[in-house]
Amino acid sequence: MKKILVTGGLGFIGSHTVVELQNKGFEVVIIDDLSNSKIDVLENITEITGIKPLFHEIDLRVKADVTSFFDTNKVDGVIHFAAFKAVGESIQKPLAYYENNIGSLVYLLQEMKNRNIDHFIFCSSCTVYGQADALPINENAPVKKAESTYGNTKQIGEEIIAESCKAYNMNAIALRYFNPIGAHESIKIGELPLGVPQNLIPFITQTAAGLRKELSVFGADYDTSDGTAVRDYIHVVDLAKAHIAALERLINKKNKANFEFFNVGTGIGSSVLEVITAFEKATGKPLNYKIVGRREGDIVAAYADTTIANKELNWKTEKSLEAALAAAWKWQQQQ
Repeated sequence: MKKILVTGGLGFIGSHTVVELQNKGFEVVIIDDLSNSKIDVLENITEITGIKPLFHEIDLRVKADVTSFFDTNKVDGVIHFAAFKAVGESIQKPLAYYENNIGSLVYLLQEMKNRNIDHFIFCSSCTVYGQADALPINENAPVKKAESTYGNTKQIGEEIIAESCKAYNMNAIALRYFNPIGAHESIKIGELPLGVPQNLIPFITQTAAGLRKELSVFGADYDTSDGTAVRDYIHVVDLAKAHIAALERLINKKNKANFEFFNVGTGIGSSVLEVITAFEKATGKPLNYKIVGRREGDIVAAYADTTIANKELNWKTEKSLEAALAAAWKWQQQQ
């Protein structure tokens, strides 16, 4: 049985990936500093799978604590989620984002190198493409100057991993996510941002629940079908399963290079207004929203060409936008 370290494993995507890892028979150990998650998630994962993952509360910015963890825990691979992830906030707090997102990555890779640990899966982002020249976006699209500090940390992160793989003969895969949404079918885990949500869907569900007065739609003058920004919204369970496919590719030595990267999305672009309409249809809940100015760091449109990921990872999405929105709403009602 392979033992996999999942950093940020109590977060939104991390917790769903832990469940899928356990369902596949992997042993899991979680590191999380609880800065944007709750310890209750550990028990909820246990209720879903019947197995309680090992857990360590560690801030990965503290190098000595990272070293201490690896001194006392033997792992066969790492899936690295732990990072700050809000586009707008990253522009306001660039140094915090560089310290956290880059420093923690370097410390992890150093320990893996020193201990000959292979198999590294990196949580990257479609933000590495900036505003792509052509849609849908495939892996051959150029990596442009990032529109935000968050996006830049993902670009730099991929560069660090690629150079480390070349220098130390490590093997890694970066998954370039589009927009994960939804919740587990058990409704025991889901997206639970602390404070004001930075992503569209939790803001939608909190508005529908009456926790927010209204939803702000940032910009309606983009060059899209209805003027609002277009994104590719993928169900978090489908995304979690992509991590298992990537990990098994490395374990089974099916990778074609030391460092590979894949787009992980649905291949369908949905505008903000289309998402609002789909939510209202899926849940029967009307939404109070207003159009406001554009948000700094946002791009016009991004959706994936998933051809390469479908073929190379033998993976594809299964769940619809409406199913993801209905699950997100059920999750919100549970809170």
